[in-house]
Amino acid sequence: MDYKDYYRILGVPRDASQADIKKAFRKLARQHHPDRNQGDADAERRFKDVNEANEVLSDPEKRSLYDQLGADWEAYARAGARPGAAGGAADPFGPGGPFAGYAAGAGPGGVRYEFRTSGDTAGFSDFFNVFFGGGTAPGGARPSGRRSTGGPTFEDLLAGMGIDADGGPTASRGRAAAPRASYEAEAEVSLEEAFHGTTRRVEVEGRRLEVKIPRGVSTGSRVKLTGKGPGGADLVVIVRVAPHPIFSRHGRDLERELAITLEEALLGAKVHVRTLTGRVLLTIAPGSQPGKRIRLAGQGMPGLRGDDRGDLYVRTKVVLPTGLSEEAQAAARRFFDLVKQPDPRTDRP
Repeated sequence: MDYKDYYRILGVPRDASQADIKKAFRKLARQHHPDRNQGDADAERRFKDVNEANEVLSDPEKRSLYDQLGADWEAYARAGARPGAAGGAADPFGPGGPFAGYAAGAGPGGVRYEFRTSGDTAGFSDFFNVFFGGGTAPGGARPSGRRSTGGPTFEDLLAGMGIDADGGPTASRGRAAAPRASYEAEAEVSLEEAFHGTTRRVEVEGRRLEVKIPRGVSTGSRVKLTGKGPGGADLVVIVRVAPHPIFSRHGRDLERELAITLEEALLGAKVHVRTLTGRVLLTIAPGSQPGKRIRLAGQGMPGLRGDDRGDLYVRTKVVLPTGLSEEAQAAARRFFDLVKQPDPRTDRP
């Protein structure tokens, strides 16, 4: 095995930061991904080299040994030593691994890759066909995950190698985890249903599922059903709350308009007002101005985690009488002769 300059492979200087290494890895892995270069042996080789380089340079301990040993890294790897073995990745292609029997040649750190394109209907090696295409791994195990019509995604590939989308190691790299795909569906609910909670039936690839929508959801809330999608994938239901003809929503708080008469505004009254929990009796103070906001504590939306509810704000709208008779107009004039109201137009010159 020839010595490989991993910095040259990733196109980064030897003093490159971890962020630069991740960025270079993601760019090159996308560029040489087998799904984009089917039948291209050179692309497969470059893809393997890019992953080997990232496996070493993204691990501070392995990178340090590589920088110290230089060309001796090859002999170090052939001797079976594994830098950072205490916390290093187990070999997914080794005995007991999920892809035992598919490895052919080991790279640094015990990571092995093999790409074959001899008659594979999808143009993938056996490894990629098993990992993404629904094939069967040695022992009859079928990996989970979805293969879309465009082939496996780049993120799926990284997850299967124990690498996150930024090029770094995932939380657990003891085994090569099969990627768990996710399907998305949308569900529209009314404001009342968002307040009380409800259920919705969604259809994913011809399969109908009943989804419980918790109370307190808002537009954009995501309800995840682990393993409930096709093939054991996750199902993510994105909620949309329909506009309401009476209430407007601001976080957990609600607001509505309440029409009151001139008499109620001038003299005060007790009027019934609708909330999402039913009708309540609201006190209108004498002399209430149009647009006055009255707070009803705890009459707003609940929190997703069962937190206290928000408030309902009632904004008054004074509706004036129309079509006054001559007698009513005369009475109104007498009334206003008695009322000494200051000029409300304070900006008047």
